[in-house]
Amino acid sequence: DILVDGKVCDCDIVVTCPVGDPVPLQVKLTNWSKHSVGPFALTMMPYQDYQNGVHNYDLQDAITFVGSNTFYIDTVKPTKDSVYFGALLFLYTGDFYLNIKFHEDNCSRELPLSWLCLPSVHIRATEPVA
Repeated sequence: DILVDGKVCDCDIVVTCPVGDPVPLQVKLTNWSKHSVGPFALTMMPYQDYQNGVHNYDLQDAITFVGSNTFYIDTVKPTKDSVYFGALLFLYTGDFYLNIKFHEDNCSRELPLSWLCLPSVHIRATEPVA
């Protein structure tokens, strides 16, 4: 589950956030398997989609993370959750996307494709309301 500014996100929802205010971000990983999973590194990468096949990840002048954009997850037991909190600060208006990936932290074998990436979250940064 992904929440941006307290709103549940999926690939069909655009979340609107004001420029200049930290926007709370929450990612919850639930282990629905019968075995413990981990360790992982959870990485969040913002980008802009130019709608021509080009993704711009060079956004250090437009978005910053309050805290880290990478979280380390040791082990998640069966039917348990692991929740991670952070915040984004948008410096300019625009449409942005958040790519959220899980990477194995200390193993050379790759994860199954279903573990690699969540659908991108679409966030629209707008002028703050006065």
